[in-house]
Amino acid sequence: MRDWNKQTKIVITRGDGFYLIDQNGKRYLDGIASMWCNVWGHGKNEIVKTMVKQLHTIQHSTLFGLSSSASIELAESLLKIAKGMHHVFYSDNGSTAIEVAMKMALQYWRNKGNYNKVRFISMEDGYHGDTIGAMSIGYISKYFSAYRPIINPAIRIPAPPSVSLHEDNQNGRSNRSVEQYYIDKAEDTLSKHSNNCCALVMESGAQVAGGVRIYPKRYQMKVSHLCRKYGVLLILDEIATGFGRLGNMVEYLSQSSIPDIVCFGKSLTAGYSPLAVTLTTNEIFSKFLGSYSDNKQLYHGHTYTGHTLGCSAALANIHLYQKYNLIKKIRLNGMYLQKKLKEIENSCSIAKRSRCKGLLGAIDLVHSDRQNAEPIEILKNKCRINSFILRESLKLGVFLRSLGNTMLVIPPLAINKTNFGFLLDVIHELIRKVERLS
Repeated sequence: MRDWNKQTKIVITRGDGFYLIDQNGKRYLDGIASMWCNVWGHGKNEIVKTMVKQLHTIQHSTLFGLSSSASIELAESLLKIAKGMHHVFYSDNGSTAIEVAMKMALQYWRNKGNYNKVRFISMEDGYHGDTIGAMSIGYISKYFSAYRPIINPAIRIPAPPSVSLHEDNQNGRSNRSVEQYYIDKAEDTLSKHSNNCCALVMESGAQVAGGVRIYPKRYQMKVSHLCRKYGVLLILDEIATGFGRLGNMVEYLSQSSIPDIVCFGKSLTAGYSPLAVTLTTNEIFSKFLGSYSDNKQLYHGHTYTGHTLGCSAALANIHLYQKYNLIKKIRLNGMYLQKKLKEIENSCSIAKRSRCKGLLGAIDLVHSDRQNAEPIEILKNKCRINSFILRESLKLGVFLRSLGNTMLVIPPLAINKTNFGFLLDVIHELIRKVERLS
């Protein structure tokens, strides 16, 4: 915390397009999409107008025994997008959506009379949020070791390494053998623990906070087949990877891996309002039906479930995706990102393992003069690399955060070519600065 206390105290007072503006009028390109959720930038647009209209109609009404037109309309819209899902449960953030999914999975088996399936399987370096249940399936020691006494960690399977942009395409056979190794590891775990595990939980398409691992093409599909084979539910976390981040509106469809339960958040409302959803199938939902005395109902609910303001923002956001064909634009920018990351890696000796999919990109900064590509952590000026990147990026007019020695590229999804080029030029300049100080 001393490192962060040394940082310049910046107070953001307003936004303009893809820029944040501080108390002194200085502009910063929002290089992390306001923690990976912003889509259209900041300021007045159709989403804001829709939210203002909603505020004048009804600000919030509970879903405890009632419903609202906004929540019904959004649920219907989501089920058209998320093929294979049939029911929607509303919450207010990604961690809570994951907690809801975990409770659904556990109680599903109990309602069927199976009281042995009480554990979860998850992936090493997976991240699913900061609440207790979410930490238990996304346990990263660096983040959560202080809370270990209240966490019951899941059974873990190793995550496959991400294929870098510089790996030769002719290595397809060796890549398939690596993929099969991790599939075999997953099957070994599922075969051993299927009797006492209710669900396997994984981020859909890629791991993000755990270091940006983009899965091999067939990996997620094969894991989903294994879950069916061994009678374990599949919960997919698309909170950070859905709604276009990886170039697909719904990532699990492109992965041919329809889950039993899926969670969306972040870009769902374009970053304009807290809202998250947990979607599930008729099969899961049906096991919660019964008389009151059966006690099969899902005991989860909170004040702002189905918040009308958030639902209205999400509806307007989905309309804009369709109106401006945003997914196509993301894919085009994704090809540009791939090209620029290759250029950076070719020009900087410390830049290794560049990787990207859609508008999720990353590049690792390592000591080029040491064996085993040792991560750069402390620079010659005694500054930690993540503190240095934050401080120097702000000087250059961009707000950026790294994951340790991993430089992330996660811009607002609708970013234009001019601002995207500026963002990538600043990232390139920052890597050159780190190179001189490493």
